[in-house]
Amino acid sequence: MSSRPELQAPPEIFYDDTEARKYTSSSRIIEIQAKLSERALELLALPDDGVPRLLLDIGCGSGLSGETLSENGHQWIGLDISQSMLDVALEREVEGDLLLSDMGQGLPLRTGVIDGAISISAIQWLCNADKSSHEPRLRLKAFFGSLYRCLARGAKAAFQVYPENVAQRELILSSAMRAGFAGGVVIDYPHSEPVNQLIVRQSFLRGEDIIALSVSICVHLSDMHFSKMRKEFVVLTCGPPSISSSVPQGKGQDGESCSDDESSGDEEDQTVCISDRHRPRKKQKVTKKGRTRQWILKRKEKGRRKGNVVPRDTKYTGRKRKARF
Repeated sequence: MSSRPELQAPPEIFYDDTEARKYTSSSRIIEIQAKLSERALELLALPDDGVPRLLLDIGCGSGLSGETLSENGHQWIGLDISQSMLDVALEREVEGDLLLSDMGQGLPLRTGVIDGAISISAIQWLCNADKSSHEPRLRLKAFFGSLYRCLARGAKAAFQVYPENVAQRELILSSAMRAGFAGGVVIDYPHSEPVNQLIVRQSFLRGEDIIALSVSICVHLSDMHFSKMRKEFVVLTCGPPSISSSVPQGKGQDGESCSDDESSGDEEDQTVCISDRHRPRKKQKVTKKGRTRQWILKRKEKGRRKGNVVPRDTKYTGRKRKARF
């Protein structure tokens, strides 16, 4: 069975009472959530004027990422589909307001009231059809369309995601662009290797190496610091492309932003930027001579053969008008 939770069961079933409490009580998960939330908040690029903002935490779970928002002085609304996760959040007395809702059916929020949105490891769930009535493209369309409406003009959204493959990444990005967003993908530590790839690459050993395999994986993963692992963020801006909607660079192995020279070696290590959502309009083919009288008469005759009502031909047909009467 796959280790990815979204491939095992729907979120409202996978995160039951037992899994929700186990998830929230893990010190390692708490640390990871805090670091990812801090990075997502940094990518929002909120003004440093001391004014608290109203933020949206999509897939808030038990409120671990919301605590980071509260520590930074912001108010927040948390949305999740798992009742068990929200029950744990209520027991922990988080400061945000909580909503039980399916993001694939749209966000039940007023227009233009949210100053920013974050999400940690939740958006990729929309790429799976958990029910016969679920269509990933339609669910992503409903989600990004409602998110665009509830965000204030110029507000940003930063979603940390674990796409299963390139197709899922492209599906998420294309759905966001169609909804009107500008933005792209930011990859932190692009040259590091994800944990799942490490396990997969070492899983092709023979049977006699099983014991050595389990020991090597445990040692390798324990020595590896999570903050240096590859992390992927979808950063979006509500509104047309502008200077403020440019996609920031991801962090490199030294903790600083990756330079163009470092990230140009491998296509998958580059920061993906899709900032222009406007497609150029198709231009009509016009000959050098322009629309002459012969061309117009030919078009009118073609329309008559089709049975269309076409004005009769006169001496004024195709005559160029003067600049003014």
